Amino acid sequence: MKKTNFKFRIKQIKAREILDSKGDPTVEAILEMNQERFSASVPSGISKGRYEAMELRDKNGGVKKACENIEKIIAPALKGEDPVQQGEIDSILIELDGTENKSRLGANAILAVSMAVCRAGAKAKNLLLWQHIAELTGNKKPKMPIPCFLLLEGGLHGGRRGPFSTQEFMVAIEEGSLSERIAKVRQVYSFLKKMAKAAVGKEGAFAPVLKNSEAAFEIIKGALKRAGIKERLVLDMAASHFFKKGKYIFEGEKLSAEELLRFYKKLVLNYQILGIEDPFSQEDWRGFRETTKDLGKKLLVIGDDLLVTNLELTKKAIKEKACNSIIIKPNQVGTITETIGVANFAKSQGMKLFAKHRGGETKDSFLADLAVGLGADYIAAGGLLQKERLAKYQRLLEIEKELNNG
Repeated sequence: MKKTNFKFRIKQIKAREILDSKGDPTVEAILEMNQERFSASVPSGISKGRYEAMELRDKNGGVKKACENIEKIIAPALKGEDPVQQGEIDSILIELDGTENKSRLGANAILAVSMAVCRAGAKAKNLLLWQHIAELTGNKKPKMPIPCFLLLEGGLHGGRRGPFSTQEFMVAIEEGSLSERIAKVRQVYSFLKKMAKAAVGKEGAFAPVLKNSEAAFEIIKGALKRAGIKERLVLDMAASHFFKKGKYIFEGEKLSAEELLRFYKKLVLNYQILGIEDPFSQEDWRGFRETTKDLGKKLLVIGDDLLVTNLELTKKAIKEKACNSIIIKPNQVGTITETIGVANFAKSQGMKLFAKHRGGETKDSFLADLAVGLGADYIAAGGLLQKERLAKYQRLLEIEKELNNG
């Protein structure tokens, strides 16, 4: 840790309601320290896990109460605290809330403050944000994560337009500088625009009306081939959202867990699949176990709704061999310290880390620094057709230069 020449203290914290990429209200916190301001805004999910930390929303869907909690409860408690002490401050936030799921103050209020504190702490230590997060994490070798670019959206993200159930089709591009990878994806987008004739989805990619997911695979395969890119696809099935009364209602058919697993095995035979996120419902631990048993050596079985960046659920998944990779989303748990704790534990058990955005994003680029600081293996920041997603890619381009400059 770099020494500071004088003590830094939190002077005050304000909050305001802003709009996310869906046009919905979300929370922005503004922390003042030594005549400087540090702001942070939190995203909101479209596809949410049942056990996520709770957003606090007003009856009309606003976040005025969450903002009020920051200014009337959190700010007085943190006034005069040293922002370098992230763990201590996050502990204060957790104690102030006093619930298991952050329902009193709201995970959106708590995380906005935790993120702003992290930015102020980096400044107090005269470090870049990702460097500060790496120190908090104990990560001595920060690295650029492999970007998983979103290409096509279906399911909830596609607005349930037709029988197209797979929520996200991403491509992982592993070679070249980030700017070179982005240039390749732009080529793919050019072909997809012509081939899919689609509207822009909720996460900055294309949301076509297609017969089924296999039609989407063929379009993507063709676009990648024309752009000269070897396909390495990551799918987000978000299966909890097509699980009804013990069956998976997938693209007009009622499937058992065994039948759905056979569909995934077929995909692995026909396409280059790097990973499948949430292949089964968040309650279907058996489905996850069977997928990991049968396919875990061939691809990444990724838990999101199943694990919700929760330490106890992650421990259960490791014990039961339910998945081999984890999605990291800070707003699922509520503080930066808890996020780091889950990521570190998962990594220590050999799981791959995916830092991932949410359906309702802001222009805050914190996720990029978090992914690098944590030493995440992958980052999924969405498509290239929405400013809230581009903010993360822009920050990653800057971090790549910072890493190269040593």
